[in-house]
Amino acid sequence: MRLVTYRRNVLEGARLGAIVDDLVVDIEHLGLCAGVDLPCDMLDFIDLGPAAVTTATQLLKDHENNWPVGAAIPLANVKLLAPIPRPRKNVFGIGLNYVEHVEESSRSLDTSAELPKQPVIFSKPPTTIIGPGDAVEHNAKITQQMDWEVELAAIIGRTARRVEKSEALNYVFGYSVMIDISARDNRRAGQWIFSKGLDTYAPFGPCIVTADEIPDPQTLDLWLTVNGETKQNSNTKFMLFDVATLVSDISSGITLEPGDIIATGTPSGVGAGRNPQEWLWPGDVIEAHVEKIGTIRHPVVAV
Repeated sequence: MRLVTYRRNVLEGARLGAIVDDLVVDIEHLGLCAGVDLPCDMLDFIDLGPAAVTTATQLLKDHENNWPVGAAIPLANVKLLAPIPRPRKNVFGIGLNYVEHVEESSRSLDTSAELPKQPVIFSKPPTTIIGPGDAVEHNAKITQQMDWEVELAAIIGRTARRVEKSEALNYVFGYSVMIDISARDNRRAGQWIFSKGLDTYAPFGPCIVTADEIPDPQTLDLWLTVNGETKQNSNTKFMLFDVATLVSDISSGITLEPGDIIATGTPSGVGAGRNPQEWLWPGDVIEAHVEKIGTIRHPVVAV
């Protein structure tokens, strides 16, 4: 399933839907018409576990091309929000997780040229999250070095504590696209949270593709453009630490809970690593894509 959080108009609240062709099918409404109790909220749906995915998938299959009245809305007529508009806690970010990005960072950002022996973990507050099409805020009083990073996001589906790598993917609910925006001139004594945690610094979407549709997350092309020019173009197979390793490593000491998000790191091609260096400025437009998931597009605006 391709699950989204959407709003029909400015007067209505956010709702859970599934994209089918060029339609958004409301999950709660579809369930009610079939006599099945399903939630209208993404986090509530994730909390229900694999049974909810199975039930909703079957309902979509049973009613395709014969949707109950009011259940299906043209995708063009809704506003997509971030799939999880307000995560329950910080996004887990992974730094230096592609070999070539380790090298470019060592040249430009004073990080070590040696490959990390363990995942490098930081976090981004829930207030960084924005949805498809929303503006990334450029505050010139804070940064003159706003940078981009396209990433595969993994969303946890059930409580994971001290999970073995061999079992780790069973704890993933699905996958999405995230842009890890960074203010490179705001790293503080080696700490990254202010640099990466400013408001609007985690564009997220356009959907969550459930894990049954992406059995191997290490085969996905991903790219990012700025004003239509390709800046990053790689594949998740080049991760130093794959998704299973990340889930296992984080859960060894921090309990992962349903709805938690792991942004799995970025390939080379960031602005800081270019010669001369390049930065994002008001008026720029960023697009990021992960294969089998989709594309998000965001303007940069001055605040």
